[in-house]
Amino acid sequence: MKEMPIKKIEASQIFDSRGNPTVEVKVTLEDGSEGISMVPSGASTGTYEAVELRDADFQEYNGYGVTRAVDNVNKKIAKILVGKNAYNQIKIDEKMIKLDGTTNKSKLGANAILGVSLAVARASANSLNMPLYRYIGGMAGNTIPLPMMNILNGGKHSGNNLNIQEFMIVPVGANSFKECMQMCTEIYHVLKEILKQKDLSTSVGDEGGFAPNLESDEQAIELIIDAIEMAGYKKDKDVKIALDVASSEMREAAKKIEKEGYYFWKTKEYKTKSEMIEYIIKLTDKYPIMSVEDGLAEEDWKDWKELTSKIGKDVDLVGDDLFVTNRKRLEKGIKQKVANSILIKPNQIGTLTETLETIKLAKQNGYKTIISHRSGETEDTFIADLAVAVNAGQVKMGAPCRSERVAKYNRILNIEEELE
Repeated sequence: MKEMPIKKIEASQIFDSRGNPTVEVKVTLEDGSEGISMVPSGASTGTYEAVELRDADFQEYNGYGVTRAVDNVNKKIAKILVGKNAYNQIKIDEKMIKLDGTTNKSKLGANAILGVSLAVARASANSLNMPLYRYIGGMAGNTIPLPMMNILNGGKHSGNNLNIQEFMIVPVGANSFKECMQMCTEIYHVLKEILKQKDLSTSVGDEGGFAPNLESDEQAIELIIDAIEMAGYKKDKDVKIALDVASSEMREAAKKIEKEGYYFWKTKEYKTKSEMIEYIIKLTDKYPIMSVEDGLAEEDWKDWKELTSKIGKDVDLVGDDLFVTNRKRLEKGIKQKVANSILIKPNQIGTLTETLETIKLAKQNGYKTIISHRSGETEDTFIADLAVAVNAGQVKMGAPCRSERVAKYNRILNIEEELE
């Protein structure tokens, strides 16, 4: 293996798309090459995600400061990695995991570790004068993903009365990413006009989707279908719908009222576990829905298995909180025949190496992989390259609105041009 020693690792506190502090890391190699990464943050997070280290000093940034994580990079991680070979990503990540010594990266912080991991990969790609997707995926990493574009926000990503967290459109009839973007942006703007005509809010949620108050979650789906057709496309044939139910939030809300099922806290509705399963089945029967993410809560394995057995052959059932990009949790899902797809968020697990291992396991067992952003994002486009590198097939990056989302779409457009 060729060697390129790490010369310097520097971290600092910057800000994400919600105005909260986050970690930025710059890695400099001996040949002068640099790699910069910016770590995202989620609002709706799984219990089993790797720990995002925050200062918890409520005199500053409401406790959201990340100076502890920054210090861990500058004073602890840099100390063990400077001089090490940046091209050996696995060893770099292993050293940080060992230094942390916990199962969930709570000592150093997954935000500290991931920042270094991704910055090392980018610096290495720059050192070798190759695109990041080519460095990670080699010659085989060349599949442009299908976007699952969020155009209506609910749940914890907005202040409206919609319970389902994300309503997405998937341009299955497109022949290129360029065409995907045309279809999705046209539908997005038509939806805005529909909302205006109905005197509904066109303000946006955390991920850039519109966040109006509506009569029901089903009305949100019906408005999207109207927008698809008014934009000149055919529902189901040209464009399908995807949902992120984020049901773990509803499960936690139910526990607060001492119930066992799911509590839709925004509309004060309660569903038992069996009613929740039937609700999801009803939605997928009634509408052209191709994908349902986190339709059930992160620990309801038995119910996940029932849902998978009932509609798993026809619908992508995506585990996010369920799997949290964690190989061991995915192994459990595979063994129990739970879900058929996995959402991949590098900051849920904390290193690039572990992320790639989980993707590999998913592919080996026929699970679809969807590379995903977080609700608190930055202008870093790493996940765009990652999606192409691992031939993920699908990607979630938000609405065609807000520069931290659009930057990622633009990056894939650029990659598509390079690969033509």
